[in-house]
Amino acid sequence: MSDPADLPEPDRLEGAPHPRDTPRVLGQDAAEQAFLTAYASGRMHHGWLLTGPRGMGKATLAWAIARFLLATPPIEQDGLFGAPPPPETLGIDPEHPVARRLRALSDPGLFLLRRGPNDKGDKRADMIRVQEVRKLHGFFGLSAADGGRRVVIVDSADELNPQAANALLKMLEEPPKNTTLLLISHQPARLLPTIRSRCRTLRLAPLGTDDMAAALDQAGADVTPEDVAPLTTLAEGSVGAAMRLLTLDGLTLYRDILTLLSGLPALDRPRLLALTDSCAGRGREDRRDLLLTLTDQIAARLARTGVSGHPPPEVLPGEAEILRRLSPDQPAGRRWADAIQKAGDRARHARAVNIDPAALITDLFLQLQKAL
Repeated sequence: MSDPADLPEPDRLEGAPHPRDTPRVLGQDAAEQAFLTAYASGRMHHGWLLTGPRGMGKATLAWAIARFLLATPPIEQDGLFGAPPPPETLGIDPEHPVARRLRALSDPGLFLLRRGPNDKGDKRADMIRVQEVRKLHGFFGLSAADGGRRVVIVDSADELNPQAANALLKMLEEPPKNTTLLLISHQPARLLPTIRSRCRTLRLAPLGTDDMAAALDQAGADVTPEDVAPLTTLAEGSVGAAMRLLTLDGLTLYRDILTLLSGLPALDRPRLLALTDSCAGRGREDRRDLLLTLTDQIAARLARTGVSGHPPPEVLPGEAEILRRLSPDQPAGRRWADAIQKAGDRARHARAVNIDPAALITDLFLQLQKAL
């Protein structure tokens, strides 16, 4: 592969192993079995669209499928003793030669299509450009790997620019023999309809608490058992979101935001100042982004509480009571929904024009105060 080794990998989550280094797919049994059933039928689709919110394990599943296809001999349908039983899992021994080569990005049967370098070569381009897709012609022109299979992982298809998307579409329309294309997409509705129509979709589901605990353990996360349930709820079943929360001490930040909002309509200025200071300084951009995300989540939970009449499952003890008090009925829920939209628009504008981060955060909470 021609991917530059000295540039950060765009498909790696900070603090977690790369999906190709993750041995097991957790919590996605339905998607895994759907693929295995298609494989065993002997009529497997050449294009697969792996969808679901970020952090659900789409890339981990794509790499597991790639390992499986490149390491598993084709099913012999008419052997002397009949066909062998179909595989029941995608699991491949981590020490299998294919698994080792994939970890090293050196297997000749795999092509990883992702954002390449920009024109200066000093960082990644913002999108997957057409020249990256054109490299597939060379890949397809090489001698087939053992078993004649080739696998292409597109991570992610959402990042294809229009020219690259059209170039990939042509390959989906006329795929080379024994080639499987695995497209990862967080927002499939934004893809070309013709790309979606030429792929079979595997939808990944949010993880439950037990699967989240196993996934975080597999990722080497330092998490206490009592934090797994609130992390699962706040991350909405996304391992990627849970890892981000852990890295940035997101549960503490969520508690601080909720405590500040619980005092509304009065706004505790010293508490707001302390919260702002913890997120507004130089080098705290990631924590500030998380604050905006979590504030938006709490406001959405307030809107849901008022409109439905029932608070969502608690992230922290006592949260349900706060949500009911601040959003007791449908008009209040609608006000919170409107506040989310307005506060989000103002925050995006402030970031676009480089407003002082402290002023941005203060304005955000003043807008939420107005919702009451």
